[in-house]
Amino acid sequence: MMDVRRAAERYPGGDPAAGIESWHAFSFGPHYDPDNLRFGAVIACNEERLAPGAGFGEHPHSHTEIVTWVVEGELTHRDSFGHETTVRPGDVQRLSSAAGVRHVERNDGPTPVTFVQMWLAPREPGGDPAYEIVHGIADSTPYAVPEAGAMLHVRRLGAGERTAVPDGHHVYVHVVRGEVRLDGEELGPGDAARIIDAKDLEAVGATRAELLIWEMAGSSSPSGA
Repeated sequence: MMDVRRAAERYPGGDPAAGIESWHAFSFGPHYDPDNLRFGAVIACNEERLAPGAGFGEHPHSHTEIVTWVVEGELTHRDSFGHETTVRPGDVQRLSSAAGVRHVERNDGPTPVTFVQMWLAPREPGGDPAYEIVHGIADSTPYAVPEAGAMLHVRRLGAGERTAVPDGHHVYVHVVRGEVRLDGEELGPGDAARIIDAKDLEAVGATRAELLIWEMAGSSSPSGA
């Protein structure tokens, strides 16, 4: 079963006057939707755009796996455990907030930064916070988040190029850029597909495209939530 959610259906957020634009795929902040709380382990997929000098001041997180993918520009990350890094396109950043961590995310560069931030619920609460960044991840290198029972696949397609969608109990496909065809559906930038019991599916680039695909094991959460 595949449920397509369009970019235009995302909940607007952020603070445009402060140079922050946010678009939320799931129930978030003041946009509470009890029918759209999560899909598998994914509890947030936020598209963010920060003007030069804009950002999110120090704020707390706990019991969440936070994975960030920069689309364009450079994102500065600082956290309460002393990590300070610059995240660029092609890098995968993960902050495992566990029992609690505080961090800052800013655009310290001269041009706007656009990024996708995905939050996953861990299988077990608590533990020690951790931080990791993988620079220039390749298409053939899945990124595992074992705490959430999830695997991230990055796929970059040329026009007419095909890629297999991983089989999985829950599979979440987010289109970062370009257009793709998936199981008879045309998907564009910001569109996403939530697939239950994915098997033998292919994505085809209608144009050059970039996809983020979460492959998730079964869980005790409701299949459509």
